[in-house]
Formats: sequence, C-alpha cells, structure tokens
Amino acid sequence: MLRIRHVTEEDFWAWRPLWDGYNAFYGRWGGAALEESVTQTTWSRLLDPAEPMQAIVAEEHGVLLGLAHLIFHRNTTLIGPVCTLQDLFTAEAARGRGIGRALIEAAYTQAREAGAARVQWWTHEDNYAARQLYDRMAQTAGFILYRAYL
Repeated sequence: MLRIRHVTEEDFWAWRPLWDGYNAFYGRWGGAALEESVTQTTWSRLLDPAEPMQAIVAEEHGVLLGLAHLIFHRNTTLIGPVCTLQDLFTAEAARGRGIGRALIEAAYTQAREAGAARVQWWTHEDNYAARQLYDRMAQTAGFILYRAYL
C-alpha cells in the first residue's frame, strides 16, 4: 500500500537516489552534477522546521518510490502563502502507478493546511509524460520562466 509522508532524517540514503535521479533527468549529472554542498544544504533545509521548505515521499513496503519538495512563500497578488512544488520525481521502475498524482494531491493537502491560496510548479516543455498528468491536475499559467545566474 502506498503511503505519502514527510521525510525523516533516517530517509537520507533512500531519498538520495531519487534526488540524484531527478537531477539527472534535468541534465545535472556527471560534470554538470550539483555540488555535494548543494545536496547537503537542501537536505538540511528540508528537515529544518524553521525553513519554508518541506519534503514528502511516497513509500511502499519500506521503499521510497517518489519525492516532492515544497516551498512556501509570500506572493504580491495573494494574501495567503503560495506553495511551489519545486521538485517532483518518481523512480523510473515505479512510473505509471499513480505515485506522481498521489504526491501532487498530498502537496495540495499540505498547502491547504498551511493556508496557501495556490500550488504552482513548472516543468520542461518536452516533459510530455509528466505534462499529461499535470494537464489533468492543474491549469497552465502561460508564463515563460526567465533566469539569470549571478
């Protein structure tokens, strides 16, 4: 039975392959991999109750099959906070079983409990498999992401 829950400190070595898989999916592997300090800082933030970040995982029979990282923040057009679903990933062998949907629904629940007015996320335009799910669970906003690295 699939269970969605918050990560615990003991989950690091089960979470790490999912995190690495997520990053590899977006081209962050080999020479382009994140520095270890980024991963360690992210993990620390996910566990720190003072941080506006949290992580939920999908677990079945003691095995982590998916992750979602949530960031709660203010917004200029809403009074309540916004929840950004920053990272969402399902282990390749577990795809097509509703794990992504369950994680998004759990994100909706976490957001409601935190008083958030909206859950938002983005994906790469060629992530067609994920977009089939996302199109059933939310509406696209029509925005294009710009970023400048400093």
